[in-house]
Amino acid sequence: MQPIFDFFFQQYQDYPTLFIILEIIAVIFGFLSVWYSKQENILVYPTGIISTVIFVYLLWQWELLGDMMINFYYASMSVYGWYVWTRKVDAVHFTPVTRTTSKEKLWSVLIFIGTLIFVYGVYEAFDKWNNWTAYVDTVTTAIFFVGMWLMARKKIENWIYWIIGDLISVPLYFYKGLTFTSLQYFLFTIIAIFGYLAWKESLNKNPVTA
Repeated sequence: MQPIFDFFFQQYQDYPTLFIILEIIAVIFGFLSVWYSKQENILVYPTGIISTVIFVYLLWQWELLGDMMINFYYASMSVYGWYVWTRKVDAVHFTPVTRTTSKEKLWSVLIFIGTLIFVYGVYEAFDKWNNWTAYVDTVTTAIFFVGMWLMARKKIENWIYWIIGDLISVPLYFYKGLTFTSLQYFLFTIIAIFGYLAWKESLNKNPVTA
């Protein structure tokens, strides 16, 4: 058992206890956020904000700029998403799950490309092209930026972006020495799959073209 434990957690030997506790708290709230998203529950946003704010602090300390920007963006978009999800489209109904329009597909492409350019510029400015993970960070950041934007607008396609990004992040975070975060993304992948199926069922029951 000890060799297995060391394999997964030996990287935490030199971490301050506060950082370990904060990472665990952020992972728990991140898990809750994704679970609430699957349920179309507005609590997705307050729980998500708590998780992302903690991760912004931790990732700044670890100098993982791409990951930090992802979480800062999550926190910002959570405020927007909170508004959209609680906005009533009529006297009774709140914003429903819908598919992306042609215009939103175009915006998704533009956000993806714009994020790639932006993150590249940040890494270039801070001279952070010192590991292959920086290139993967750039791509996952772009994927998650689009996913978060689509989730805030309650578009079912957001789950596809989350699934792809989560699958990349599981081995990436483990390689970086963040085992708890890697585990979080593994659980995210599973929930995202069920989230897509749940939202698809909701969409089929209440088809909306908007």
